[in-house]
Amino acid sequence: MSKKRELIQIILTQLNTELELILLSAKAARQAATHEESKAEDSHDTRGLEASYLAGAQMARALALKKTIAAYPFMNVQELKAGDSIKVGALIEVENTGKKFHYFLVSQGGGMAVTFEDRTVQVITSAAPLGEALLGRKVGDVVEIEGQRVPREFKITAIV
Repeated sequence: MSKKRELIQIILTQLNTELELILLSAKAARQAATHEESKAEDSHDTRGLEASYLAGAQMARALALKKTIAAYPFMNVQELKAGDSIKVGALIEVENTGKKFHYFLVSQGGGMAVTFEDRTVQVITSAAPLGEALLGRKVGDVVEIEGQRVPREFKITAIV
């Protein structure tokens, strides 16, 4: 199994765990929304309505997770070399203020961090500001991202 396929398995395990928890929460919210105690006692009592909104939002999140989970097995994970351009499926190491950061660039389902080979790997999408800035770049390039107060520079030190 390739290095990136191992990373994908770790990501999928985390996504599936999150999906299970959301489905359990959605089920509990749905039961609360339809439970006899949730019936409105007056026009200002919105317990049942609020529970139904929560259940609906959780089901929407569950559907988005299922879509993301279904996409990962088909991700192009070819190994990249130092002279190659960054594309979706790249595992990237960057340096900022003397610290090294690791990112896995995906088309959907970013916003999570996993531990892989004793380091934290942040999963980012190509639509995220850093992901967009990294696309097409190579080892040695420097990308700049607008920070909260000042721009942050990231030097690309490795890609796989």
